[in-house]
Amino acid sequence: MSNKKEMAAMTTAAEECALVPKLRFPEFRDAGEWKEKALSELGNFFRGITYSAKEVVEDGLLVLRSSNIQDGALVLHKDLVFIDKTCPNDIKLKDGDILICMSNGSKALVGKSAEYHGNYEGNLTAGAFCSIFRPSIKFSKLIFQSEKYRRFISVSIGGGNINNLKNSDLEEFKHPIPKLASEQQKIADCLASIDELITLESQKLDTLKLHKKGLMQQLFPAEGETAPRLRFPEFRDAEGWSAPMLAEISKLIDERVGDRKLTPISISAGIGFVPQVEKFGRDISGEQYRRYTVIRDGDFVYNKGNSIRFPQGCIYDLQGWGEAAAPNVFICFRLKEGYENGFFRQYFEKNIHGIQLKKYITSGARSNGLLNISKETFFAIRIPLPSKAEQQKIADCLGSLDDVIAMQARKVDALKTHKKGLMQQLFPRMDEVEA
Repeated sequence: MSNKKEMAAMTTAAEECALVPKLRFPEFRDAGEWKEKALSELGNFFRGITYSAKEVVEDGLLVLRSSNIQDGALVLHKDLVFIDKTCPNDIKLKDGDILICMSNGSKALVGKSAEYHGNYEGNLTAGAFCSIFRPSIKFSKLIFQSEKYRRFISVSIGGGNINNLKNSDLEEFKHPIPKLASEQQKIADCLASIDELITLESQKLDTLKLHKKGLMQQLFPAEGETAPRLRFPEFRDAEGWSAPMLAEISKLIDERVGDRKLTPISISAGIGFVPQVEKFGRDISGEQYRRYTVIRDGDFVYNKGNSIRFPQGCIYDLQGWGEAAAPNVFICFRLKEGYENGFFRQYFEKNIHGIQLKKYITSGARSNGLLNISKETFFAIRIPLPSKAEQQKIADCLGSLDDVIAMQARKVDALKTHKKGLMQQLFPRMDEVEA
């Protein structure tokens, strides 16, 4: 009997120890363990509004969707949908509300969240595939950034094809919080100061990207023109650019994988190549894999899969993979000798929303989510092209700017990693609790 009492006492002591963070502000070191609470005790959940295509208008009630949640923040300046519909008061977003993606075709996006800071003049709400969490205490917003929450989401949607959550799932989710409101506030203030720094450095990154976008518009000819508006001094008196068809400067790649052991890849629009298993949670094998196309570093791949952000698909060149296996629904091509890869990489980036493909694709030209464009049509696209020397100059200029952008991106990532590590110290270790 005494053994059972001792074991129970040890278990209780372990749980209490586990509910104390490793790193604590001096004034709270004797404040005792944290207390686990369900999210239903810390606020209320509301599912977003449903609407039909007929209700979409130019100006009206703003409906935020999963695409408006990016890097833990709400994007309110692009990819916006407005509807002509009355919004119930309880689902109008309020300052401090948390928007959560509850359902998405990609498991990686389910559960992501962002706080609304009241920075929109009109009424706005969430779409039906999102939920709104209205916290009763400010500290609860940090729960959605915690490691335990990430694990919970991963487990909740980990099996089968379950790519959605219910409000009841999140309402039952429990997470430890400090008992003292003053400790809650201290932690929130500390992490908020890091968020401010991340925001500042992210704005610098956005400014660099915007600068590059503006520069590219000057360095490449506008549609219908044969020379760019901005030209390097040594090329100002050069002839206008030519416009060969893609078929004249590249060749289709149709080498099949067969028995080779290569990594099956996919394309994530706006990011580039990713392992297929990372994007879809599964790899490919058997006869379907054998029919995949062998691509090598420097080869270009056109992904006909369309999205709201990239309605005409996107084109990337493989870098740093050596060789990989591309799905045979992609159009893979390789530049012929004498053409500068870096130039074409920049050109396709500038025109990633659809180069001249919009001329060939109508709103109904889709099949199974893919744009219905033939290889013949694709290779008939004309590409504005300067001399090789000018190609190299443009590629070097924009490439050096890419290096600065990459450096700034690493700085932002380092701050995010620092915040994540700090949260792991400021919050109780949940692997100990769950053990």
